[in-house]
Amino acid sequence: MPDANKKYRGGDAQSRSIRVAAALYPRALATSISLPMDVLLAAGHAAGAQARGHNPLQFELAAEHPGPVAVAGGLQILPDISFDDINPCDMLLLPGLWRNPRPAVSQAGALLRLLPELHAQGTVICSVGTGSCFLAEAGLLDNRAATTHWHYFEEFSQRYPAVQLKRRHLITQSGSIYCAGSVNSVADLMIHLVEDWFGQRIARQVESQFSPEIRRPFRAHAFQSQDDSAHHDELVLAAQERLQEQLHQPPSLAELAHDLRCSARTLTRRFNAAIGQTPSAYLRRQRLAEARELLRTTNLSVGEVAYRVGLHDVSYFTALFQKHEGMTPGRYRRSVRGKLFSPVHSA
Repeated sequence: MPDANKKYRGGDAQSRSIRVAAALYPRALATSISLPMDVLLAAGHAAGAQARGHNPLQFELAAEHPGPVAVAGGLQILPDISFDDINPCDMLLLPGLWRNPRPAVSQAGALLRLLPELHAQGTVICSVGTGSCFLAEAGLLDNRAATTHWHYFEEFSQRYPAVQLKRRHLITQSGSIYCAGSVNSVADLMIHLVEDWFGQRIARQVESQFSPEIRRPFRAHAFQSQDDSAHHDELVLAAQERLQEQLHQPPSLAELAHDLRCSARTLTRRFNAAIGQTPSAYLRRQRLAEARELLRTTNLSVGEVAYRVGLHDVSYFTALFQKHEGMTPGRYRRSVRGKLFSPVHSA
C-alpha cells in the first residue's frame, strides 16, 4: 500500500514494484493515456534491464464496467481491471476529455468516490487537461493549486471557486496531486516522476527516446506547492540557501556545519530527515540542474560550465554528468538544440 509520506528518490523504486492505473471513461483523449503509458513502460523496461530482467512497473487500464470503452476518436479500449480493483496503487492517471467535460464528470460517481480514498492513502494522482475536473468535483482541489485545459479556464474557475487555478502554469503540484494542462505537458510530468522513481540516468534515457531535443525541465514551468523547501527545519533551509548561493565554491560540510553552529553529523541527519538526501547529494543535484540549464541556454564551453557549478575538473564533471544524465554534456547540448535547423534550398 502506498505511503503518503514516501517519495521514491534516486532510483529507490528499482527495488520494489510500482503499480500505475489509468482511468478509462467515455470521450477520454487516447493520447493522454497512451503517451504517459509509453513513457512509464519504457522507464520500467530500462529499470528492468538494470535489475536482471525484473520490470518494476505495472500499468493497467481501469473502467467502471467490463467491456470496451469508447474514447475520443471512436477508438474502443478494453480495460484490464475495474475501478474496484485499483486500490491500492502507486499512481492513478486521469486522462483529458474531448470537449465539454461536464457529461463525463456527472456520470462518474464510482470514480469520484474512489479518488478521496486513494488520495488519503498517498496515491500519486495525475490529471491531464480537463481530467482535473474529476479532482475538483471530488473536492480534492479545494484550496489547492491546480490547472486545466486553457479553453475551460473560465468555466472551471466559476464552477470550482475554491480551487487556486494557475492560468500561467502548464503543470501544478500540490502534495501528491499533479495537474498537467495539456497532453504535451504530461510528457514533462511523466519524465519528472520517472526521475523520482528510477533516477536521473533512466529519466534522461527515456526522455531522449521520446523527445530528442530535450524538453524544458519540470521545475522550469511547474507550480509546486511543495518542494525541497517545503519542510520546516530552519537549519536545513539555511544550509540549502547557502549551498544554492555558492555553487561555484561551496563550503565543505565541516565549514557549513561550523557556520550553522552544529556538528557535521547533526547537519547530515537533519538533511536526511527533511528532504531525504545528504548535503552532498543535494549539492550534486543542484550542480547538475544548473549545468543542464547552462548547457541549454548559453554558449559556454563544457569546461566553463563545469567551473560555473564548482567542478573544476572537466573530466570528473563529464563523468558525473554522464553517470546521472545518461549522456555527455556535449551530447546533451546537441539534444537540447535539436530543433534548430537550417532549411536546405534546392538550386
